[in-house]
Amino acid sequence: MTADNPMTGHDPMAGDNPVTGDNPATGDNPMKRLLTSLGQHVRAELLAYEATGRERSVHGDSPGGDAQFDVDEVAEQAVLDYLREHAHVPAALYTEDGSYVELAPEPQVLLVVDPIDGTRPTSAGLEMGMVSIAAAPYGDGKPTLADVDAACLVEIKSGAWLYGDDTDGLDSGGFATPVPRLSRNTDPTHMFWSIEFNGHPMDLMTAAYGHLVDSSANTGGIFVFNSSTFSISRIITGQLDAYVDIGNRVLRDHPDTEEAFLRVGRGSILHLFPYDIAAVVYLARQAGVVITDAYGDDLGSTSLVDLGPMNQKSCIAAATPELHKQLLDTIRWDLGRAAAAPVREES
Repeated sequence: MTADNPMTGHDPMAGDNPVTGDNPATGDNPMKRLLTSLGQHVRAELLAYEATGRERSVHGDSPGGDAQFDVDEVAEQAVLDYLREHAHVPAALYTEDGSYVELAPEPQVLLVVDPIDGTRPTSAGLEMGMVSIAAAPYGDGKPTLADVDAACLVEIKSGAWLYGDDTDGLDSGGFATPVPRLSRNTDPTHMFWSIEFNGHPMDLMTAAYGHLVDSSANTGGIFVFNSSTFSISRIITGQLDAYVDIGNRVLRDHPDTEEAFLRVGRGSILHLFPYDIAAVVYLARQAGVVITDAYGDDLGSTSLVDLGPMNQKSCIAAATPELHKQLLDTIRWDLGRAAAAPVREES
């Protein structure tokens, strides 16, 4: 782990050619060099844009239906420009806004990038925005989350970063304490946790876990960050105990709630897309976080290139197996309804 000052946002790639430069942070690992340098480049472009003082504004919708802000356009362009110049291997790119782009013929690697996970906090100048990058062998062009073999996250505000791959394991820089640093908490009444509300009807979420909010809000802490990546990464850093996003399970268990989800999603189902979680699930697993969908099932079968509602996911992540199990067991999946929930619809 490097000893960067998290307040300065030091770029671990500073002064190096991002493709051929030799740096202790990357050594002779070209994928690490590419992913960390890409994340820091996107961050630099966003900070430069922020310095212009432009007002945040919505510029349309992503292919998945989520509102896209001006900063999303800046970040998407930064990703494309950087990879076209610096990718060391034939690659295809899948992003939130641009969808699928082949950067070279016969790609060998698929890069799944959310240029800003946490657009709203980033637009507000808050700390919860991250650049999220995952890499997987291209194979037949339909890789899944289980195929991811390298990933990187970069905090836009601070420059702190997490990187992991199948060869060298987990590395980080810019954090004040060693990473990973998982909590040992097993008590839901004392947990520090975050939940997701974007595209999630609040009344349904309250029916499912309002009692857990009530029991933990004073003796623990409850947060809404509007970023699954930031939330789960805070479990890796030890700042949170758990993350809960149950929207997709609620919809699957209760198909009659679809109208409510479409209403708050402005006509779209807005649950966890593959680009939201591809990098952070991989890194969380490397760090020892217990992370599954809201049924307790592995997320590995998630397609990296499908934005459809049936490929969108739920997620429960926790620092300890005991806390993860208690969340699965105590969330009120019947939403307090008298009748039993319908049989689960398989994806």
